[in-house]
Parts: sequence; structure tokens; C-alpha cells
Amino acid sequence: MQVRWLKKSGAEDVIVVFGGWALGDHPYQDLAGSCDVLLVDDYRDLDAELPSLDRYRTRSLVAFSLGVAGYGHWCIGRTDPFARKVAVNGSLTPVHPSTGIPPRVFELTRRTLNADSFQTFVTRCYGTRQADFAIECDARKDELAQIAARGEAPEVTFDRIWIGRNDKIFAPANLNRAWQSQQAVVREIDAPHVAFAKWSNWQEVLA
Repeated sequence: MQVRWLKKSGAEDVIVVFGGWALGDHPYQDLAGSCDVLLVDDYRDLDAELPSLDRYRTRSLVAFSLGVAGYGHWCIGRTDPFARKVAVNGSLTPVHPSTGIPPRVFELTRRTLNADSFQTFVTRCYGTRQADFAIECDARKDELAQIAARGEAPEVTFDRIWIGRNDKIFAPANLNRAWQSQQAVVREIDAPHVAFAKWSNWQEVLA
């Protein structure tokens, strides 16, 4: 796991983002807000601890894509520090034929990963061609293997679940099935897998 501050200005509120696979901080760069923002990603292991968040007035979680299951597994044996939790285009069953990414697709992505296939993946994530992303193929293959090996994450109760109707990574129908037992407010939006351009600030994501 990697844990790093995207913004740390001494704010009263903090958002911790359990991010998606291999996209770094790019999906969140244009979101405004007065809160501090901490990014967690790289789920090859789940050993890292968060820095102390005790001084913050409010502590919120935004779990995106494979970060949803990443957070669920990370919570095992730890106390949940968040008052509000939001899931964006991900599920607690990341590799699953009906509630996640189909195993065949997931394994094909891992097995054939190279610079060109990754750029195709990035285009599918955003819905449009993006500037080239750098990728360490061996590390990211290992990350996908570890995610698949962990399997289903323990149940986590979310307050809000966002599902992008144009998601080409997690099929919207699979996400609706994945979350049907939760009491959270589930809302579909016209957005691709990386849905954050739909919002102008972090409060809209948490709403």
C-alpha cells in the first residue's frame, strides 16, 4: 500500500480516498474543496497504517473502483475511523461474474498487460483518449494477482453508492446487483468508470 497526502493544509475535515488501480491521483486532481485529502492505493499488500486522523472534526472515506474491496480487506482487525463512507464504481466482490469484474476479463487484463493495453484500459476508464500514463507492468500485474487472490471483502456499510451508467470496467448491472442488500442511497449517474469529472468539488462526491 501507498499512503500519501494530496492536500494537507491544516483543514478541520479530511477525506481519505482508497483509489483505483494504476491511475494514481489523476482522477481527483480537479476536485476543489477546503478539506485535507489523503490517497491510499497500490493493494499488493494491506500492511500500511493511516496517519492519525484524530485531530479532524470530520473524517470521510471515498472508495473508488478496486479501492472499495481494498478498504474492506484493510479494515480487518482495524477500527473504522470514518463517519461517512462513499463508494464510487466498485464493489466488495471485485472479481466476480455477476457482482464485479468477470474473472476471465480480470485475468486477461493481468496476463496481457503492457504499455499499449494499459492505454486502452485508461481510455475505457475515462470514456475518452487520455495523455499516455506511465505504468510499471510487473508491479501492477502483481497487484491484480493479489486482489484476485483476496477475493470477496468483508461487508462494509456505505452511506452513498455511485454507479456510472457508462462504466466499461464494472458493468452497471453488476454493481446494482452487488449493492442491492445495502441500505445505502444508491444513485446512478451519467458518467464513465472514472466519474469524478461529474463533480466540481469533494462535497458533491460525499453528498
